[in-house]
Amino acid sequence: MLKVILYFLFTLCLFTSCGRSEISDKTSASDTIANSNYKPNTVPLKTILFFGNSLTAGYGLEPQEAFPALIQNKIDSLDLPYKVINAGLSGETTAGGKSRIDWLLKQRIDIFVLELGANDGLRGIPVKETTINLQSIVDQVKNKYPDVKMVMAGMEVPPNMGNVYASEFRQIFKKIAGKNNMTLVPFLLNRVGGIRSLNQADGVHPTAPGQKILAENVWEELQKIL
Repeated sequence: MLKVILYFLFTLCLFTSCGRSEISDKTSASDTIANSNYKPNTVPLKTILFFGNSLTAGYGLEPQEAFPALIQNKIDSLDLPYKVINAGLSGETTAGGKSRIDWLLKQRIDIFVLELGANDGLRGIPVKETTINLQSIVDQVKNKYPDVKMVMAGMEVPPNMGNVYASEFRQIFKKIAGKNNMTLVPFLLNRVGGIRSLNQADGVHPTAPGQKILAENVWEELQKIL
């Protein structure tokens, strides 16, 4: 009888361990935290969602080289209670972002960093259309989480798009940030855009060193609201 009881307890422990391992594996597979090495903290972690295109996704690089992951590293080094989620999607336009944001809002967001518009500019999409789409994204986030803090990453287009268009495009981000009380990163690609050594062969996407500068540009403003 004792052997039967011991065998039952051993089997129960075995299945319990396997069950826990499976749950852990599934969680890891679906977890989009930029840096999954953050340490558990007694203080509940707040979420920073980076919503953008290939610049946020870190196109052509390892996930840990993209600027959201570098910001997570900075946060961890300061022992701040935040986790970063990288929701960057290469090729994303503001229209695509407007359609995609609702799904991401199923999880609690405390800080929302909006980095979209560059692909609109490169395609010459009318400024009015880009403005409407960005405002729609902001409205959806604010309606879902009224107390969310928001950051707008400013963008510019090359002068070959035309001086008038380039000027109007540049103002989009400043106007929306001001209208919605958002923290503004004046120009995400400051000190990177147009510098060959800091961009990949396509001349558009930053290299790993370029992404480090993007992280610095964002951190300069983001740290003010943490």
